Amino acid sequence: MIKKTFLLLLLINVISGFSQNSISGVVIDKQNSPLPFANILLRNISDKKDISGSTTNIDGFYNFGNIENGRYFLEVSVLGFETIKSDTLQLVGDLKKELNFTLKEETQTLNEVVVKGNRPVIKQTAEKLIVNLENSEMVNTNLQDVVKKVPGVIMTNGKISYAGQGGIRILINGKTTDYMDTESLLRDFPADNIAKVELIQQPGAEYDAEGSGPILNIVLKKNVKLGTHGSLKTMAGYENEFEYSTGVSVASYKNKLNWQIAASHRKSTSRDDLFLSRDVGGVQYNQESISPFDPRITNLNGGFDYYFTKNNSVGISANSIQSNSDRVVKNVTTITDDQTSTSLFTDNSFERERVTFTLNPYYEFENDKNKLTVDYNYVNYSYDNENNLFKSQPSTIVFNNQRYFQDAEYKINTYKLDYKRTINDNFSWSNGAKYSVVNSDSDLQSFTQNEQEDFVLQINQSNRFLVNETILAFYTKINAKVKSWSFSGGLRWEKSDTDGTSTATQETNTRAISKLFPSASISKDITDELGVGLAYSYRIQRPSYNSLNSFVYYYDPYTFEEGNPNLKPAFTNRYRLNFTYEKQPFLSFGYSDTKDALFEIISQNDASAETSRTIINIANNKTWFGQFFVPLDIVKGLDGYAGIQVVHNAYVSENLATPLDLSKWSFTGFLGGEYQLPWDINSEVSGFYTSGGLEGIIAYEWIAGIEIAFSKKFLKDKLKVSLEYEEILQRPFYGAVNYDNVNATIKSDWARHNVFLQFNYSFGSKFGKDKNRKNASEDEQNRIKLDN
Repeated sequence: MIKKTFLLLLLINVISGFSQNSISGVVIDKQNSPLPFANILLRNISDKKDISGSTTNIDGFYNFGNIENGRYFLEVSVLGFETIKSDTLQLVGDLKKELNFTLKEETQTLNEVVVKGNRPVIKQTAEKLIVNLENSEMVNTNLQDVVKKVPGVIMTNGKISYAGQGGIRILINGKTTDYMDTESLLRDFPADNIAKVELIQQPGAEYDAEGSGPILNIVLKKNVKLGTHGSLKTMAGYENEFEYSTGVSVASYKNKLNWQIAASHRKSTSRDDLFLSRDVGGVQYNQESISPFDPRITNLNGGFDYYFTKNNSVGISANSIQSNSDRVVKNVTTITDDQTSTSLFTDNSFERERVTFTLNPYYEFENDKNKLTVDYNYVNYSYDNENNLFKSQPSTIVFNNQRYFQDAEYKINTYKLDYKRTINDNFSWSNGAKYSVVNSDSDLQSFTQNEQEDFVLQINQSNRFLVNETILAFYTKINAKVKSWSFSGGLRWEKSDTDGTSTATQETNTRAISKLFPSASISKDITDELGVGLAYSYRIQRPSYNSLNSFVYYYDPYTFEEGNPNLKPAFTNRYRLNFTYEKQPFLSFGYSDTKDALFEIISQNDASAETSRTIINIANNKTWFGQFFVPLDIVKGLDGYAGIQVVHNAYVSENLATPLDLSKWSFTGFLGGEYQLPWDINSEVSGFYTSGGLEGIIAYEWIAGIEIAFSKKFLKDKLKVSLEYEEILQRPFYGAVNYDNVNATIKSDWARHNVFLQFNYSFGSKFGKDKNRKNASEDEQNRIKLDN
């Protein structure tokens, strides 16, 4: 294998030595100042199709190499300037052509250039589904509204799923976000600078092997505006209670320095109510938990990039997120037998504070053929929580008040190096390495109130758990295109060593993994319109750090969650076949097979009538998937998509005390449409219907959702006003568990008929620069799951 790799690299270097026609030059303005990051398109004169695209560097220089003989022209554009086209260029032999451009400013240069009425461009490749929003008029201004534009992605109560799978990893420009809860990320992250969304269904070798499902990568716009610019945003809404947010961001790019700072504060509200009915030896337990949630989140971030030469840049960014939440969950448990009915009333109060700090310096070298990035990322999470479970009303049921202190700290140091070599438009290869060190410290102290009303430490329920993990990874990948065929193949090697130590028992669990993770995709244009693609990937899903802790966490007097220090990672083989029409998704089929799958199970102790939720490993999870997609532009004036998904999930494990064999078909219909109303009002509607499915051991019934939104711009398009109406339907989540001795029904409900009014005011200059870079820390942050 090593010999073949070296022969391939030698062949690549030989190929790179050949050259053909080339075009180069500089782009300047009327004052002879270079225009960096201008867009240059090379087009064939016969069919006007794009042959290649590029951007100018910091000195306004561009270059196209290895151009075949033919007749071409160039098209140059940049925000704030008039687009210009060259005369016809006849290229023969080994011609090296120099062509310079001088662009003229558009009138009212400082006003934003707005493209109206252009819908998102959706494209399917063998590895991913791409929703390009560069020229799309956004109705709303947060990430949640952007995610709704991805065909097949379903959102319920702030949770994302695709093809029956939850736990989707969200990346921003290829890096894991600093947010620990997805709902806050979706609400707080602004949409205005999002260029496209990539649903990476078959992640390649350049991505961490972590995760059994797809990745949602949010790619920011390359046009970070020149000069000094910024935005002011404020929101008021109703979601269970009144909520609001406000934020400001300012950025500047002049000469070789680019800097940006931002601050925001959000007071959010929501509700997550649970109704659980169980039969325990002929006695009925009906449990109700009314759980409001009102976190207060403050975000501060800033950074700069410095271009000390045309090919070299350095930079650093820092981010701090503080979240505080004080809430009281009202619990009522009613116990009924043939003769009596009694109730236990308790309050479960929470005082939580979470602070996240990240620091990310980097170095980058880039020219026409090479790109090298050296990245370091430091992350520190601290989490403090006091939880009190108290009897709130007199009751004949005996219950001792409980108190818990749960503190946790996670430190992550990640070092990453990536190198990409572009031979020509048809061939490139890349290599990279990554090393991360994770240290976590989780401390649970459990207390029970005695008859003297003193809280006594419960040694058997208290524990301090230390997890130390190192991950070393190397990858290599090639991309090649030959006529109508395209190929991508990569190999990633990861070695991880994990030690988990319980201070209560002085026991240490160790886990060492060394594995190769291959990935490959191949696609072909069958006709000018029809294409087909096939992709494969092999991946690992490591347990989250806190799921390895042996903590016991009570929701109410009879329901708790506990960790499992004996968890093993799961490994998934995933296959996908895509058919496309005009590069858009048309028909897809998929299959995945996961060994040692991580599975949430619910157990019941008949003696104490307590139920517990925990993660276990089961032998196998197999999923079959099919999707049909159709655009909505067949209706005049309507842009968007509609489609159906069919999923079959099967969970099987013979090595449990009670063998597990669950399977279910699920049907989902979805749509998302945009329509421009009179008076330049933009509108959007999105909706879905799911016939039911499996969420761990819970079999749930049909669920559906509809949302609508409107927006309009004022003050020469600087002010955008948006109105959104969410969760129009009143259908809660209904589920059931029938396994072993558990016979339970579940109802979960959340805030409905939510209304949000948002104002976004932009100011400053509107020219563009190109900066779009990945960050070192990928999957380690995602494995810290701190509930709110």
